[in-house]
Amino acid sequence: MDFSIIIIIIGIILMALSFFFKDGSKKVEDEVEDLSFTLYQETSALKRRLKVIEEELLIDPIKTAPKKNVATKPVVHAIIKNQVLELHKQGYSLKDISSRSSLTVEEVKSVIGGTR
Repeated sequence: MDFSIIIIIIGIILMALSFFFKDGSKKVEDEVEDLSFTLYQETSALKRRLKVIEEELLIDPIKTAPKKNVATKPVVHAIIKNQVLELHKQGYSLKDISSRSSLTVEEVKSVIGGTR
């Protein structure tokens, strides 16, 4: 027999056998779909958590806005107070602390002065 005929017969047999075996790509496709859905869920959960943390760290502008004819102190979050105190202990100037903590120099003075 000719060598090319043998190769053609083997190719036809292999093609016929491939119809009887399960397609592995469908399983991989399902796994990738499940993985991407799980990744989407975890990303959404992390975004929600990050949003809550950001809301906790932000200073509420309604609370910090001065009312008419009423002298009020702006509300400074405890984490920012701790940061200001640590920077003060490390010897930073009031201006440096102000720029690092996004507070005014007067607010920094009140935070440092309120702990003495």
